[in-house]
Amino acid sequence: MEALIAQVQAQTALAVGLILAFAALGTAIGFGMLGSKFLESTARQPELANMLQVRMFIVAGLLDALSIIGVAFAALLLFGNPLLAAITG
Repeated sequence: MEALIAQVQAQTALAVGLILAFAALGTAIGFGMLGSKFLESTARQPELANMLQVRMFIVAGLLDALSIIGVAFAALLLFGNPLLAAITG
C-alpha cells in the first residue's frame, strides 16, 4: 500500500511539473506572437495604435488567466491530491 501511495505521489509530482512547464511555454509563445503581431499591425497603421494597444492588453490578460488556471490546478494536485483519497479511502 505504501508503495502505491509513493507511486501516485511521484507521478503527481511529474504531472505538476509538466503542467507548470506547458503553462509557461504556452504563455511565452502566446506573448511572443501577440507582441509581434501588435508591432506589425502598428507599423502598418500607426493611427490605430491606441485601439490595438487596448485590445492587446485585454488579450494579454486572458492569456495570463489561462496559465494561472494551470498553476492553480497544479497546486491543487500538489497540496490537496484527490488521487490519494481514492487509494486510502
